[in-house]
Parts: sequence; structure tokens; C-alpha cells
Amino acid sequence: MRNKFIPIAKKVIDLEIQALQKLKKNINNSFDKAVIEIAKCKSKVILCGVGKSGLIAAKISATLSSVGTPSFNLSASDSSHGDLGSISKKDILILISYSGKTDELKNIIQYANRNRILLIGIMSKKESILYKASDIKIVIPEVKESGGIVPTSSTTAQLALGDALAISAMQYKKFGKFDFKKIHPAGSLGVQLKTVEDVMIIGKKIPLVSEHLNMKKALDILSSKKLGVLIVQNKQKKTKGIITDGQLRRFNQKNLNLHSKKVKDIMTKNPVGVDKDMLAAKALSLMNSKKITSLCVYNKKDKLKTIGIIHVHNILQSNIS
Repeated sequence: MRNKFIPIAKKVIDLEIQALQKLKKNINNSFDKAVIEIAKCKSKVILCGVGKSGLIAAKISATLSSVGTPSFNLSASDSSHGDLGSISKKDILILISYSGKTDELKNIIQYANRNRILLIGIMSKKESILYKASDIKIVIPEVKESGGIVPTSSTTAQLALGDALAISAMQYKKFGKFDFKKIHPAGSLGVQLKTVEDVMIIGKKIPLVSEHLNMKKALDILSSKKLGVLIVQNKQKKTKGIITDGQLRRFNQKNLNLHSKKVKDIMTKNPVGVDKDMLAAKALSLMNSKKITSLCVYNKKDKLKTIGIIHVHNILQSNIS
């Protein structure tokens, strides 16, 4: 029994590789036209297929949505029982059928043609109803299926073509990693793409104090804010300095009268600040390199005004490393 099925596995994979190689050679101007229409679509891109092709359609739809093209998958059987009403004239309809002759798609094809809905057909046979009815025709080469009958090589080609459409449309629209983060906030990539603005402390939680405040009151604020740091500003609300727990400990070790001092006498001038759009992971690296635990956050339009504060604990609690 040992290694009995390995040759079968390799044969299946070889057939699918051959299908992809044939598909690669077959990509033409129709693909370009489809990408441009998908990228320019102001409404939804609707995908539909039957059987295994229906499962592939669902996956392509999910990929399109994930890269900034609103999309959903339509059940071929349900479409004939009212779901055709979910298709609007501004939508794009992509129908997938290896033969292009699947009966369940006929009603959808007729509906699209009658209502002048842009139809992109993905099929292998040029004599099929889907080929003839499609506004944009993407032909998948005929391939050899594993076992002779099971949709395997054809669905692999369909899936690869769908991925190519989605990624091409994404790049045409200049959909970047920060756009990706917005619709993948819980994913691992979304976490690593969080910016300083996503995790910073804002508003009344920022430990702001006037440079002319006496240290006795400043210490009360330091205690109440519980961040171990004070951000010092002048009358114009411009950031002038920072006071940390470490500074205060070193000051006390010199046996000086801390309470008699003003904030400006204690603070460290020109604190390290970062733009709100910096990656939080990069801010963490900056803290580590400078051996500090907090950073002032500014908007690049005004680097002298602190709009937030980011503490190392905020970053670590967001699972950013």
C-alpha cells in the first residue's frame, strides 16, 4: 500500500499545471477589457456559475470584495426564482461555465441581454450560448480533467483566471496596502498595517500641562493620567517638552526641592514625535532604538502641536511587534 496513491496525486497536479500553462498562453485583449470594466464599475460585480463553477464564482467574488471591488455571488438556481431582481443595470455580471451551455444560466443570460447589463462570459466553447451572448468573451482552453470526468483542471484554470482579474483590477485602481487594511481590520496583515493614529491616546486622556504650571500640580496630573509622562505645551498649544517618571526619579535622587519648580524647569525640550500616519510597528522600533516608552503624535501639517500620545503598552496590546 505504501506510495500507492502518490503517482495519482502527481498526475492530477500535472494535469492542472498543464491547464494553467494553456490558460497563460491564451490570455488576450478580452482580459484587458474585462479588467478595465471591473475596475471602473461604480456598482457591483456579480458572479454566477453552476456546480463546481459556482463554487469558483463564490471564491472569485470574495477575492474581488477583499481588494476593493464590491461583489457578491448569485445562485444560478435561485436567480430564476426572484434573485434576478438583485441585479441592477449598473452592475457587471460574470458568468462562469466550462461548456458555456449550462441550462441554469440561460435565464440569467437572457435577463442580462434584455436589460443591457454588461456580461462577461468565461467559457471554453465558442459555439456555446454563453460565448455568443457575452459582451466580453474570455475563453478558457479545453483541458483534460483528472479521472477523465471530474471538474479539476478546468476549475483550477477558472480560479487562476479569477485571481488574475481581481489582482489586475486592484492594481488598475491603485488599491494599496492601507486600503486593504481598512477592509481587513482583524487579519494579521491588518494588524501589522495599523498606524499610530489607530492606537494613540487622544482628547482629554492626553497628559497635557502648561510650561508655567508648578510641579506640585503637575505631579497630580501625572498620577491621574497614569501614563508615566507629561506633555508640556505653551500658551499657543505648541509642544515644548516632555517629563517622564525616569526624569523625576533622577531629580529626586539629587535631593532637590521638586515642588518649588515649574514644569519648564524640569522638562526635556524637543520631545521625540511621530506623524499619525506612521506604522505603529515602526513607532515601536523607534521607541526601542531610543529607549523610551512614549511618543508625541502630530499631524504633518503642524509638527509642533501634539494631537495624541502613543505609549508602548498601546502598541503591544494591539499585538503589534
